[in-house]
Amino acid sequence: MLLMFKVKNYTSFKEEAILDMRATSYVQHPSHVIEADNKINLLKTTVLYGANASGKSNFISAMFFFEQYIFSQFINKIENEDFESIENQIKVKLEPFLLSNNEKEASEFDIIFIRNGKQIQYGFECTSKEVLNEWLYIDEKKVFERKGLVLSFGSKYQKMLNAYKKLPAERLYIAVLEYFLDNEEKEAVLGDFISFFVEEYDVFSEILFESTVKRLAGSVMLSEKLIHSKSFRQKVENYLRLIDVGIKRLDVSTEIVLDENTGKKKKKKVVRTVHDVYDDDGNAVGEKLFELQQESTGTLRFLSYIQNIVEMISKGGVFIVDEMSARLHPLLSKLIVDIFGSSHNKQAQLIFTTHDISLLNYNQFRRDEIAFIDKNERGESALYALSDLKVREDATFSKDYLQGKYGAIPVFNYDEIIAGEHNG
Repeated sequence: MLLMFKVKNYTSFKEEAILDMRATSYVQHPSHVIEADNKINLLKTTVLYGANASGKSNFISAMFFFEQYIFSQFINKIENEDFESIENQIKVKLEPFLLSNNEKEASEFDIIFIRNGKQIQYGFECTSKEVLNEWLYIDEKKVFERKGLVLSFGSKYQKMLNAYKKLPAERLYIAVLEYFLDNEEKEAVLGDFISFFVEEYDVFSEILFESTVKRLAGSVMLSEKLIHSKSFRQKVENYLRLIDVGIKRLDVSTEIVLDENTGKKKKKKVVRTVHDVYDDDGNAVGEKLFELQQESTGTLRFLSYIQNIVEMISKGGVFIVDEMSARLHPLLSKLIVDIFGSSHNKQAQLIFTTHDISLLNYNQFRRDEIAFIDKNERGESALYALSDLKVREDATFSKDYLQGKYGAIPVFNYDEIIAGEHNG
């Protein structure tokens, strides 16, 4: 479970921006809070609002870059097919803040999370060419700290790590350890760290590399569980039936297809949707298979989401989505938020950006679950929570937000623009 993520000097974030998932003392919506193993209360959901180009996507990009930068340096193959497929399709580069005459090259990233009862903090400061600083703490005790090429170790880990002091300037020390430590040592130092990112940390990245609406069907990620586990597929099918898009179930078949890369034929699992066929009296008289491309983009987006959601509600994790409401009906966005906020969810978290202010009308968020990203006249983004603004519980969040009381909205002269259109 995620406690905190921090980024500094990355894209539009010149100064540090901190997403804090620790719950305040608010008593509203008690089911929206998870009591972690060490008695820390964590939020199940954080929604990020802000104007276009305010930096919302940049923050999600930072969370994705952080994971990608770490695992791209690992030499041993991590068994995570979803991560590998994403990595092959998109590369997020390190881009420091550029709108200052006093540019700093180094960007900083830091995370704190809980895994198997341990509180783990890891971070690094880097440029595009080298790692300047790096640190790892477990239960607030130092595992190692790095300043340039100089390493220091906590007393508990000194004997275990002291033999691995040589490292290239461009490589993370955590990647050096991942390569050289034997299995027992690696499990003690990195086991929970690696398993958190592989099993719990999920930045939904399809929208990052989706260039057109037409490409969406081809980029829908179908999990191995959806294809091979009948019980998991039935859970997904149940949600598809509940949202009333006409899908009765999913059909999975093995077919011979032509591999575009090799030109050779191969076996492939193909997923299609099943719809009822009706006679003139409205009676179901048969079934029809649809290709995924025949479904609406909203349906396909929901299909992508719900696979991750079902898995996370079951085993725990943090689901991070940019523009979650894109192509979804507001009620479907609300459904996803409600799934995470439900008392049935004991260990999963949702972090998402959106422009859908209708979600603020349902009184479904605590004030500490709502955050904003705003950009000043110098192009610098900042992140702050509604709870920082001392807003009353009974305030009309959506109305007050549109009136500019919380900031993080577009600032322009509407009348002047409309008048200009008519004058032209």
